[in-house]
Amino acid sequence: MPSREVVDAFIAEVESGRHVEAIELFYTQTASMQENGAPPRVGRALLMEHERRALARSKSVDSRKIGPAMIDGDHVAIRWIFAFTFPDGTVRSMDEIAWQRWEGDKIAEETFFYDPAPMRG
Repeated sequence: MPSREVVDAFIAEVESGRHVEAIELFYTQTASMQENGAPPRVGRALLMEHERRALARSKSVDSRKIGPAMIDGDHVAIRWIFAFTFPDGTVRSMDEIAWQRWEGDKIAEETFFYDPAPMRG
């Protein structure tokens, strides 16, 4: 079960724009991520590479937690707003819920729930 301090440290890493580093620091070696019911990606190295590629498509990303992170035993729910600024200056925002299962101080499984329409323009 993660402590509030560990979850807050994870959130601070993401909000600082260090998305890939957050995966490296806070995910298990065999962690999985799943987007809106798509097949999960498995393995921290793959998760980090996917995040690098996703971030490379935009000029910048502003990541903000909305409200408190909810912690219940090994499960954590976080509401995020991600504002992506693309090379042409277009800004698109995505409202997302991350549902996580932690093993101690590391995330073992994460599922994201969001409406992809705002990212399509």
